Amino acid sequence: MKTESDLMGEGGGGYDNLGSTSQRSSTTIVDIEKRNQFKGSDDFILIPNDESPSTTQEIKAWVKRKVQLTCTKKMLHRRLPILDWLPKYDSNCAIGDLVAGITVGLTIIPQALAYANVAGLPAQYGLYSSFLGCFIYIFFGSCKDVPMGPTAIAALLTYQAVNGRGPEHAILLCCLTGLVQILMGIFGLGFLIDFVSGPVSSGFTSAVALIIVTSQIKDVLGITASGGTFIQTWTSIFNDIHNTNVWDTVFGITCIAVLLIMRIVAKLKIGPSDTDIPLTKFQIVVNKTLWLIGTSRNAILVVVCGFIGYSFCQNGDPPFKVIGYVPAGLPSVQVPPFGYTEDKNGTTITHDLWDMMSNLGSGIVVVPLIGLLEDIAICKAFANGKSVDATQELLAVGLSNVANSFVQAFPGSGSLSRSAVNNSSGVRTPLGGLYTAVLVIVALLFFTPSFYYIPKSCLAAIIIAAVVFMVEVKVVKPMWRTKKSDLIPGLATFVACLALPLEYGILIGIGINLMFILYHAARPKISVEKLTSHEGVEYLMLTPDRCLIFPSVDYVRNLVTKHSIRQGIPVVIDCSHIYGADYTAATVIEILTQDFAARDQPLFFYNLKPSVSSVFEGLSPKEFVVYYNQEEIDELLKNKAYMKKQIFNI
Repeated sequence: MKTESDLMGEGGGGYDNLGSTSQRSSTTIVDIEKRNQFKGSDDFILIPNDESPSTTQEIKAWVKRKVQLTCTKKMLHRRLPILDWLPKYDSNCAIGDLVAGITVGLTIIPQALAYANVAGLPAQYGLYSSFLGCFIYIFFGSCKDVPMGPTAIAALLTYQAVNGRGPEHAILLCCLTGLVQILMGIFGLGFLIDFVSGPVSSGFTSAVALIIVTSQIKDVLGITASGGTFIQTWTSIFNDIHNTNVWDTVFGITCIAVLLIMRIVAKLKIGPSDTDIPLTKFQIVVNKTLWLIGTSRNAILVVVCGFIGYSFCQNGDPPFKVIGYVPAGLPSVQVPPFGYTEDKNGTTITHDLWDMMSNLGSGIVVVPLIGLLEDIAICKAFANGKSVDATQELLAVGLSNVANSFVQAFPGSGSLSRSAVNNSSGVRTPLGGLYTAVLVIVALLFFTPSFYYIPKSCLAAIIIAAVVFMVEVKVVKPMWRTKKSDLIPGLATFVACLALPLEYGILIGIGINLMFILYHAARPKISVEKLTSHEGVEYLMLTPDRCLIFPSVDYVRNLVTKHSIRQGIPVVIDCSHIYGADYTAATVIEILTQDFAARDQPLFFYNLKPSVSSVFEGLSPKEFVVYYNQEEIDELLKNKAYMKKQIFNI
């Protein structure tokens, strides 16, 4: 016969033989017949007699469990993706990353100078935003194609949030953007971007592209203009259009034309179109050369225009506007400004952190969300069917932005245009960002004096030629063919973003989208069929196509009542598609069964899920009958018909 200590050993939850009697007496062995409903050992379970733990103890236990779950090898590899791909790194990966990194670097340098102008900041801040984030993303980034750095959308949002208050606000916005993204990642809030539908995203992106193009028109025309929205900017342009500089205009239009032609050159290929026929070495070299020239078009144009600007500057003031002085060297590493002082008319004014945050307003929330939206769009575009870890991307981009704020950068994210270059260049891992960052550092250390001579109209042309393709005209036709109503939130977002600040525009689009979703939930479709049982009894089959929740229950009740009164025969509600219900639905079902009982009209519920049935039964409705197969309905209808006949005879 087994002793108590033997049983405790078999259960795996007791103490060893060295345990004291007092320790063993604090546990009760429950007889097997009294606890068949519990899961556990086949012999017994143990129930502590001690009092329940306090709230503090529960919190400590929860934190301990979370820490234990976090500190696992699987989670470590998930949060540091470099641990997955670095052991498999080889020479082929190194060559692919080197080529892609240098190619992206040649693209990002002129773009960074231009995006700083979009953000309303001096040119050097674009370069400051382009190197440290690349290093951080190598360790934490989960997508090899994402090139961290300044983007057109982030620059425009920065411009609207900072509103001309100076670099201090832009640097603080970069830090706060990163912190918000990190917190979102910790609390798993990446799902928030799911509320931004495809039509809303397309409308927003298209509006942003037009706003950015509009903001650069002033540099192409060589005039002075400003404005927080599309309409305001165009109004300012028309007010100063009489001061148009012919040199800037000709220079800018020529640069745009050259960039568009070089974009086409990048896609040109010589040789047979049939993939089965191999290309000659000459054809391969020519194709690669054409691709490299077309892909590096921004860098080539900046170099050529820089030489032109330099030649004009040697003979006096140039007839067009140039960038001007760009400080040489790397930025100083310092804590982001959580306050600053400024002199106004001889008076020193101090601004603390709260003043600066108040000035940035909704940009503190909007910039992180849109940055995530950009980054996830890139990850999905190059995921090749793999799932995208939004939480990890939030952490990676957030850490990059926080680090960037220590080198005087403005907010950045993954760039869609540079990611396409990265992918087509054959990038293998996120280590390609290393070579991009090194190239930017070299430019800051040695080439900033040369940036002085670059014409502003050249940089404006680079931006216009890049973002004009962000206008998603191609999605309108497929959207019209698939579901025309999706055009409404898309067009509403597009118009609202042009007329209002961007944060209001996208909120309007999301709001309209949610209204469509709520209307869809509140108006389920109900199919109506008139059927006959095997016994020859006619009945009405009503089938709702979704869950019964409070916005939809009255609508469903009215339809059921209308059809049942019109037909005057037994009614069956097919609940096969009803996977959830709430208290409001239960009250309506109770009223519905009472109404049918008062009319002496049979009402049955077919294939009701047990979880939904328990919700309805919570109010104990009368005449609530549920069945699950055809034989049961035949019997129920037969019995009801028989009972009616008996009552009629009486």
